[in-house]
Amino acid sequence: MLNLLGEFIGELRVAGIPVSMSEHIDAARAVEVIDLSSRSLLKVTLAATLVKDGDHLAAFNTAFDVFFAVRSWESADELLGDEVRAGSDREGAPGTGAAGPGRARGGGTTSLSAQELSERLFRALMSGEMEALRAGASEAVSRYAGMEAGRPVGGTYYLYRTLRSLDIEALEQRLVEGTVRANADELAERIARDDARARIAQLKAEIEREIRERLVEDRGSQALAKSVRKPLPEDLDVMHANREEMAQLERALRPLSRKLAVRLARKRRRRRRGPVDLRHTVRRSLSTGGVPLDLRFKPPRPAKPEIFVIADVSGSVASFARFTLHLVHAISSQFSKVRSFVFVDGLDEVTRLFDGVEDPADAVARINAEADVIAFDGHSDYGRALTTFHDLYAKDLTKRSTVLILGDARNNYHQAHAELLADLRYRAKAVYWLNPEPTSYWNSGDSIVNLYAPYCDRVIECRTLRQLEAFVGELA
Repeated sequence: MLNLLGEFIGELRVAGIPVSMSEHIDAARAVEVIDLSSRSLLKVTLAATLVKDGDHLAAFNTAFDVFFAVRSWESADELLGDEVRAGSDREGAPGTGAAGPGRARGGGTTSLSAQELSERLFRALMSGEMEALRAGASEAVSRYAGMEAGRPVGGTYYLYRTLRSLDIEALEQRLVEGTVRANADELAERIARDDARARIAQLKAEIEREIRERLVEDRGSQALAKSVRKPLPEDLDVMHANREEMAQLERALRPLSRKLAVRLARKRRRRRRGPVDLRHTVRRSLSTGGVPLDLRFKPPRPAKPEIFVIADVSGSVASFARFTLHLVHAISSQFSKVRSFVFVDGLDEVTRLFDGVEDPADAVARINAEADVIAFDGHSDYGRALTTFHDLYAKDLTKRSTVLILGDARNNYHQAHAELLADLRYRAKAVYWLNPEPTSYWNSGDSIVNLYAPYCDRVIECRTLRQLEAFVGELA
């Protein structure tokens, strides 16, 4: 069991969930005092000791379902031993079969007709009997999934085939009709539909669990884990996120901004001393024969920097720019000033959109509609954007100013005007370029990162919220 726990924690770390050694020890101690015949109790215990972020629960649940799948009766000895196997209950301990030695596994055919199977599932959903629902899900997978031994897939294809053959929409409609009484009002019908939808979701979960259990038996936990592993919200590629993933990213921004604000404030509080005050130190050392035992320090200078953000909002990099603008303005209290500029082939200051706005997301949503960023053909022109910024705003930069440039540096073969960036670097405290493309894509095609990089303090690959968090955390 401890070996399996170690493998499970290793998978959590690979997936991006931080698990410390002390938490590993806590989990090992916890499983020693719980009833291992209860799979649900084991899951709750490991979640309580290993997961610290609610956004990580989905990845934890996927890994748990793989590594603690309900396995064949013959594999029980390997994980828990004869004693636990003999006392396991119907719920199914990790490493034991939920239905006992005679449980049918694999992709064989069933004795039920399609109509009989549909009727069995309907009755199980209506009654809420979990054992009947699990048995029906197992029958459905055996009949419709068409699982092939050794095929390196994560199970999504098998799930799709099973659900399509079951005609889930028709089954859901039957549940609604079986619940709603004649002449029911609109509210009752809506409640019935929501209830039917929840029951169908439960059926889908049971079918997916059955498929994963069979894949674990066929290929093993570690091989399957690689196939079903999904990135955490903070590891999603912002440029290529779909609608559901974008929603996850938006949900992750609020706690991330709070965490970064606390981190930056803590860093400033630790800076209680400025540079050594040589004159006062020498004066204090007269009593010790000139040996400076008592160092004196000047008062610390204000630590809050000014932030100038220049963001490309064209095409696929627009989502990255919006998330970065949102994050920077969400923690704007940690900077003395934040000014934001967006561009395509024209540049416009959008700081005004964030003034007096409680939620930066509202201001970010207005940028597309209100920002004047198109001057000519609507294709990214970094050289023209730098020229406009230099002519109008370079005079505002000081040695307390940090310039952030957000974009992939794909200039559509326009002039680069890198000399203007050199002048901005001379005026400012620092210039950082955040590029949402992988490093391997830089300087390919119309990318001109190499022309701008010499005039930047750092050019940073920044494709995920985790990378963005690491960078913004260093700004103070």
